[in-house]
Amino acid sequence: MRRVLVVGISGAGKSTLARELERRLGLPFHEMDALHFGGPGWAVSATFAEDTARLAGTDRWIFDSLGYPEVRDLLWERADTIVWLDLPRRVVMRRVLLRSLRRSLLRERLFGGNREKWREWLRSDHPAWWAWSQYGARRAEIARRAGDARFAPLRVVRLRTPRAAAVWLGTQEPRRNGAG
Repeated sequence: MRRVLVVGISGAGKSTLARELERRLGLPFHEMDALHFGGPGWAVSATFAEDTARLAGTDRWIFDSLGYPEVRDLLWERADTIVWLDLPRRVVMRRVLLRSLRRSLLRERLFGGNREKWREWLRSDHPAWWAWSQYGARRAEIARRAGDARFAPLRVVRLRTPRAAAVWLGTQEPRRNGAG
């Protein structure tokens, strides 16, 4: 594994798993939302596609996203491994709700200095509503891509429970002596 794409719906644990893979494997991790949201008001970075293409053009990386539409194919074509967190909806929803609640209560700074605000909970693009409404479509999209000949010979690791994810992660060899 040298170019890893960790995919799943919002709240599945993509960033958490990607950070742990970074620690264990010594691959540089690039948080997709941090690249995408470049400023206040959730503004999209003007250089998002170029920045992502530059990073994806290197030999070693981890990204934590299916990929925004403008870079999705590029990431899937460059990846050698897809780690799919295909967790049950009840697990995802519990995680995304708790995460958004924590972020709102503690006013955590996120990408581009943004924060989740209580009034945003009513918007259809809020992570909780988005995860609920897009759960089936996102799973179908990932399954279609995982079987698409354009992206062969990708290694696809499909993890269907938090326990399976923990067990798989435990099999990933930690970095030794700075070697990656």
